[in-house]
Amino acid sequence: MKLEFVPSKAVIYWLYLGIVLVLGMVVIGGMTRLTHSGLSMVHWTFTGSLPPTNDVAWQAEFEKYQQSPEFKELHTHFKLAEFKSIYWWEYIHRMFGRMIGLVFIFPFIFFLLKKKIPKSLLPHFFTILALGAFQAFLGWYMVKSGLVDVPRVSHYRLAAHLSTAFIACSYILWVALRYRYFGEETRSVLSDRKNAIAIGLMVFTQIVWGAFVAGLKAGWVHNTWPLMDGNIISPAVTAMEPFLSNFIEGKSGVQFVHRTLGLIIVGFVSFVLYKAMKTEQRTKKSIVIVASAIFIQFTLGVLTLLLEVPISLGVIHQVMALIVLLTVVNFYYQSTYRIEKHS
Repeated sequence: MKLEFVPSKAVIYWLYLGIVLVLGMVVIGGMTRLTHSGLSMVHWTFTGSLPPTNDVAWQAEFEKYQQSPEFKELHTHFKLAEFKSIYWWEYIHRMFGRMIGLVFIFPFIFFLLKKKIPKSLLPHFFTILALGAFQAFLGWYMVKSGLVDVPRVSHYRLAAHLSTAFIACSYILWVALRYRYFGEETRSVLSDRKNAIAIGLMVFTQIVWGAFVAGLKAGWVHNTWPLMDGNIISPAVTAMEPFLSNFIEGKSGVQFVHRTLGLIIVGFVSFVLYKAMKTEQRTKKSIVIVASAIFIQFTLGVLTLLLEVPISLGVIHQVMALIVLLTVVNFYYQSTYRIEKHS
């Protein structure tokens, strides 16, 4: 049977390139956060991309930073050379984000004009662009929270910024799979789809609390495992009033949720994997991939905690969280559609 529309390899490569670029952005974002560089650029403009190019320009940029809460409270000892070291990470972070925007917008227009995208999938492509624009807005909104009174970004805004990036990347993969197998996929929902949804919800919740841990710097407390400084539940977990605030605003409570949910996810995925090994469903391979990614991520999380969040492990742990989510998206797709190759 001849297909009316044949997916373009160029579009497929473009979408997968987008996933790789977002992964790179997560690396740069992690480095920016862990080197405490995110508040070094105290102004935000959508025009102009060049950094300071001479001593006068650098000094002017440094003087702007000296008016910020971060300098006044934490970095009064900074000289120009130290300022440059944190400025570059934030500059690279912003410019890389702009580059991703250009990589998506211009090829999309080209592919649209060349009719390389079927009309039924067009809304999905526009959604990708909308998520990218919203992500850029959230980046500005997050940084703004640390430039007013206190030199710390809101952990809620950090969670929103990170979560949106993960949602956007996951959606790109979903669209890439739908596009790649356009005309060959047949909706055929398996019982495993419920497991994919459950794992996805747990993993996404874990990512949000991971962002809370990062935003509150909760990874530097209770650096023991499996016990929290000798306790199953540290007394510090419930020290705040009102009680529920412990689990969304308290360092100990947020870390408790993050480490406990990690164990729950590992347990549930192990159960799903055990059941899958007894079947021959088409999702078997994708479940193995999900489980492997989660086991690796859990190990990385424990090591990151025990070693008190070294930059390298902290960044790898953050990137691996996105990789885990992508494996779950693939699992969900495989449990929803059956691929039938046409000659």
